[in-house]
Amino acid sequence: MMAAARVSAPSLTTSSVDTEDYSVYANMSEEQLLQLAIERSLADADTQPICSRTPRLTTQRSHLPQSQNVPPPANPPANPPANPPANPPLILPASQKQCPRINQDTQNHIFTKDKKEVIAWTRHNGFLRVTVESVNDLDPFLSAIWKGDAKALSELIQTKSRNLLKANQEGWLPLHECAYYGHVDCLKVLLNAEPETINRRTLKNQTPLLLAVSRRHSACVCYLLEKGADPNLANHQWETPLYKACERGTEEAVGLLIRFGALTTKASVQGATPLHEAVANKNVEICKMLLQARANLMAKNIYGIDPLFTAAQCGATEVLSFLIMKGADVNSQANDGASALFEASKNGHSKVVEILLSKRANVNKSNKAGLLPIHVAAKNGHDGIVAMLIPRTSRAKIKHCGISPLHMAAERNRDDVLERLIDAEFDVNSMLSEDWSKMYEDRRSTALYFTVCNSNIDAATMLLEAGANPNLDTFNPLLVAVRKGCIEMVKLLVNYGANVNSMLPTHPTNFPAALIFCMNYLPMFKHLMDNGCDALSCFKCDYGSNSHPPMKSSNDGRDRLYYISNEISESCVQFCKMISRPSVTSWAGPIIDILLDYVGHVKLCSRLIEHLDSYSEWAPIKDKAVPPRPLMHLCRIKIRQQLGIQRLRQMNKLPLPGRLIKFLRHERESFTHIL
Repeated sequence: MMAAARVSAPSLTTSSVDTEDYSVYANMSEEQLLQLAIERSLADADTQPICSRTPRLTTQRSHLPQSQNVPPPANPPANPPANPPANPPLILPASQKQCPRINQDTQNHIFTKDKKEVIAWTRHNGFLRVTVESVNDLDPFLSAIWKGDAKALSELIQTKSRNLLKANQEGWLPLHECAYYGHVDCLKVLLNAEPETINRRTLKNQTPLLLAVSRRHSACVCYLLEKGADPNLANHQWETPLYKACERGTEEAVGLLIRFGALTTKASVQGATPLHEAVANKNVEICKMLLQARANLMAKNIYGIDPLFTAAQCGATEVLSFLIMKGADVNSQANDGASALFEASKNGHSKVVEILLSKRANVNKSNKAGLLPIHVAAKNGHDGIVAMLIPRTSRAKIKHCGISPLHMAAERNRDDVLERLIDAEFDVNSMLSEDWSKMYEDRRSTALYFTVCNSNIDAATMLLEAGANPNLDTFNPLLVAVRKGCIEMVKLLVNYGANVNSMLPTHPTNFPAALIFCMNYLPMFKHLMDNGCDALSCFKCDYGSNSHPPMKSSNDGRDRLYYISNEISESCVQFCKMISRPSVTSWAGPIIDILLDYVGHVKLCSRLIEHLDSYSEWAPIKDKAVPPRPLMHLCRIKIRQQLGIQRLRQMNKLPLPGRLIKFLRHERESFTHIL
């Protein structure tokens, strides 16, 4: 029923929107909203006089009478709301003192199935107003045009009761209406009466010919051209009838327009030619007609895009092959430097990439951002295209770009692409150039860093197994994993040699920076200690037994040490200060208890003692620090020091008894029977 309606008004808007009500219709298309409004208007016919049926479509809240029977839309939305309101506030009936007349300013309309009523709608101030009127009450002149009744129209014209040169508020003459709805017989009557109107334009510079072409009314197009309609008059967007015919994919209209002198080189406001539109529609036959009529094969729009680039962009393989055969440049580039191959690789058009490569398109031509086709294919996860590009892409050119496809794949979690690149022996330790690295606040450099940021265990494992170094970035990836609380990633990085004693460049500390981010996560804290984290440095204090300076409160209301930042701190933070933060102090006892297991004789500073004294259950921890420490404990510390961090991490491979390994790992077990 909506096929006969013309929709040209802007989308609905309101100044005040009720979110709950709006959500009911948010997924409905404009056509569905119109359909719903019309059907509800008809539903009102049982209880209201015809002359008062002027509902408004709005997204504001209202309450319909409970007795009103509102039918569902004929074409419900694909994803309707789970719990719509019982009475969705869509239509507000509004009685009028005078019957609303449907006049020539109303261009959106349909007739009911029984042809007894006409439904018209208009928009105003964000509202949709639907008017239902009996066909018998409709303006006879308007009725004849809308119905295509040429005989009735001719009789009305003979009575001279209507000025055929009078335009409506959008600049439409009756001739425009007939061309739009495809009533060729009415068109003949009107042109016979006023032949000089054949090229008259609406306020949007639309001619009757352009409207007929836009609606695919070939009979009207043919008649208008035969009567002398100018085929090169464009609308306000500089779109000619030929442009519209190519946009609509109407081969018959294209042939007619070319035969009557339509220019194939006239471009729209954005520089697109009819050939661009034909290519975008993947219509080879229209492309052939245009090129035979001397269309410019190399014409570029304002973005520097030519027809071949358009074909690559939209995956039009048949058109692409035809254009190449006609001499199109396979290395065409847009204003941003992107080549046709780059665009096809970005959009995943494998067949297009295959054709371009077979025609020796340059795979090493980068865009202005310095990216190659393989970069964008990796970024978007087009594994098959990456496979085609790998053997043809210069590794030296990739290095010159300052970023590897590995970085792109890692950042977007394209694991299949990442695996393919690793198998192709791309450098897993490739570093971002300074220009690329500074685009990220944390100055990341390696593909591994991206996988850690994404908590992608599988991707990180692939890179590490292929030889990725976990200690190349400015901020060690281990710090990121610890901060994210991903203990599986932490274990993986530690197993592959991540530096557990790495520091934060922006926040100097006298203890390992990783401990800053896991003080509320004791299993991770202990895992770092087990794998060689420097526990002794946590007991170093410039103040010792003397009083410590008071803690300064954070100005921005958060603990900035828990955030990686580019701001350089002038002072070196001590562990006793770090553990005194409000977010950490409640864990002070258990943290100190763990640390004492990994050091020999140490002296607690006054601030650490204050923490242990603040909670009675922490008294044994304080006693634990009092010398002398047990001989067995001191032996364990000595053995661990002799083994070193690397061998501690691979203790299972050492020729040591299993129980001794457990002992060195601080697993609780009695060894008195060994001594």
